[in-house]
Amino acid sequence: MIKTIFRLFVVGIIALGLVNPATAAKKPRYKPYVLASVSSGDMAAKVNEVRNKLKGGGFDLVGEYVPYDNAHVFVITNKAIIKAASKAKGGAYAAGQRVSVTKDGGKIQVAFFNPTYMAYAYRMSDDLQNTYKQLAKLLGKKEEFGSKRGLKKRKLKKYHYTFGMEYFDEPYELVSYGSQAEAVRAVEAGLAAKKAGVVKIGRIDIDGSGQTLFAVGLQAGTDNSDADDKSIMGVIDFGKLKHTAMLPYEILVKDGDVYALHGRFRIAMAFPDLSMMGDKSFMNIMASPNAIGAAFATVSGGDPSKYKK
Repeated sequence: MIKTIFRLFVVGIIALGLVNPATAAKKPRYKPYVLASVSSGDMAAKVNEVRNKLKGGGFDLVGEYVPYDNAHVFVITNKAIIKAASKAKGGAYAAGQRVSVTKDGGKIQVAFFNPTYMAYAYRMSDDLQNTYKQLAKLLGKKEEFGSKRGLKKRKLKKYHYTFGMEYFDEPYELVSYGSQAEAVRAVEAGLAAKKAGVVKIGRIDIDGSGQTLFAVGLQAGTDNSDADDKSIMGVIDFGKLKHTAMLPYEILVKDGDVYALHGRFRIAMAFPDLSMMGDKSFMNIMASPNAIGAAFATVSGGDPSKYKK
């Protein structure tokens, strides 16, 4: 009887317009990666095929990155992505989208980082759904992955992994210069010298916003495995579907200041289901966020000591 009365009450308030049935419905969840295809064959041929599709399908190729064997990442952009990125505070981190080709167990996986997941996590007003659809049309779409249940928009907009770990708006504040031009020159010089094993993958100048985004790889090797892409991903990217499109990282120069998303946000956002404790967990890369911060400070001309705790 009580359940019947409750149902009648809900129907009544919907009829009166007090509750919108669309908003009352289950809200969608989003996962960080999109698996475009799985195939057999030659890795180099597949990389070339994907490259040609991207270049012929409305994307500019910012750079390419081979972080380790059997992994290849394209950093891409276009005018629409840059325009959307320039409108949001911190949205510039999304100016470079990522597509990966990974060979594992004889199969080649083509995947891309979910633009809409990224847009919400980076608090953008544009959800980058057009970019999602464009990539899915060019490369295919089999499934989304990277989180068992996915995250709701509201959760992504204020995402942090757990208590004590950074939010999107708590980046590494690496160094400040007197002008944007001076800051960009300093980062370019550091990357050219491959300081701390940080290498340049590509650069995006966001016209009219005073921002330049660098896509960067961590290639410290055994000298500093805590700040090395192969070492870090070797611990946390253990699933059947590979998270290669988590790479590369970004360094942002804005109005003469140099920033990067904090590792405890950036890695967690790309691996939201990773366990805190146990084998192949965040605990196994506990030193990496500070090591990454120190590497980024070094390459940009800042003080790495504040991250070496």
